[in-house]
Amino acid sequence: MTETASDTVPEYAILGCGSVGHVAADRLHEQGDDLIIFDKDPSRVEALRDQDMNAVERDITDPEVAEMVSGTPVALVLTSTVEDNEEALRNLKDENPDQYVVVRANDPVSHEELEEAGADYVINPPEVIAESALRALESGEMEHRVDRLVGVIEECESLAVVVYRSFEPDEIASANALCSIADALGVDSEAFYCGSQRYQRNEAFANLLELDVNDCDDDALDGYDGVAVIDSADEYADFGFDADIVIDHNQTDEAVESAYADVGSNVGSTSTVLTKYLQEIDVDTPTDVYTGLLHGIRSETSYFRRNTTPADLTAAAYLFPFADEDLLEDLESPSMSADEFEVLADAVANRGIHGSFLVSNVGFINSPDALSWSAETLLNLEGVSTTVVFGISDEVIQVVGVSKDARVDLADAFDEAFEDESESVGHADEARVSVPLGIFGTVSDEENDREVLLELAEETVKTKLLDAMNVEEDE
Repeated sequence: MTETASDTVPEYAILGCGSVGHVAADRLHEQGDDLIIFDKDPSRVEALRDQDMNAVERDITDPEVAEMVSGTPVALVLTSTVEDNEEALRNLKDENPDQYVVVRANDPVSHEELEEAGADYVINPPEVIAESALRALESGEMEHRVDRLVGVIEECESLAVVVYRSFEPDEIASANALCSIADALGVDSEAFYCGSQRYQRNEAFANLLELDVNDCDDDALDGYDGVAVIDSADEYADFGFDADIVIDHNQTDEAVESAYADVGSNVGSTSTVLTKYLQEIDVDTPTDVYTGLLHGIRSETSYFRRNTTPADLTAAAYLFPFADEDLLEDLESPSMSADEFEVLADAVANRGIHGSFLVSNVGFINSPDALSWSAETLLNLEGVSTTVVFGISDEVIQVVGVSKDARVDLADAFDEAFEDESESVGHADEARVSVPLGIFGTVSDEENDREVLLELAEETVKTKLLDAMNVEEDE
């Protein structure tokens, strides 16, 4: 047959047009890409030409084929015969070492051999099929999961969405998103907070989202048909009320028995879980919901530096085009108060480093909010993977810790260190605890007495923490 190669240099060259090559050729042709195809089967070549494709009848192992496509930026070698593919690959790289060559393998052994022969990218059809099947399974599972969630919500006339104990951006954004979903489904919803860690900075975040968060008093939930809990599934047995929905990205050893539970999703934030729901549910979503979720993901993963999964990155990429840039700027660049600046300065000045563990006593503070800011900032110090900052406020020692070390579980460490005084709030990578001063809280305001109190607090907190985390205190 007569060769029909064009005079122009095509963008792609396909060597071998069996089942895999034909799919690739069809996709590229549909996209309007310029390509040239080589195959030794005359009937295939004729069929390709009938589809108005530039096809040439040639054995792909012929060195002249490599010469003909030497100027083509990308070559795909896709026959089912690994030996032919490897020979064609070597010809192509001999002719043009800079050409990007994708080669088909049939198994892990040939995959490795083709990589060693110089392939820029190797595809293994069984692996591709398996990955595609797993993606389809994941998509189907998510669709089924969301259908169940929608069903539980629609059974209610009203829904209380409870942020339990930890009042951080990830939880607040997730509660806001779940309220938005419920409202879009025609179910009245309100947000509540059950806990004592309601700090000003996070209150401001809720206010910017225009989310009213009510205190969860003893009978606050009585008038609602359904109750959803965001995060803290590990406290399931201690809720003190029946939860119809429990959503928490963190793993838990607790048995969660609710009408709908999505716990331990192997992602870095609960905001990522809610983003997946929004992708499946066909409802109108306000811009502030997208913006809040994006900030929730960034905050919970410490801007993708801590416990980040591909799903978090994918969710953030999905949310970004819908986010309000001005609102996002307000959320992520809040002004630093004088109190926060002074606490940060004290945290830097009073830091003590024990291996990769940093602990700092900032003394008496007006606002516990500043502790989280300082702990996050100090985590950027070279060689530091865990920070704990504490200070005294209203006769309570407020302790905040953050970590990017997968071996550290701060919640467990805080519980062990202060099991007789208080219970921690948080998870492995971020936790806080409020330790009552007890009889020491009655000391006078005299300077000497305050200094003694600080020394006692520092000695107690440092000793207990270092012991719980198996860190030796420097002499």
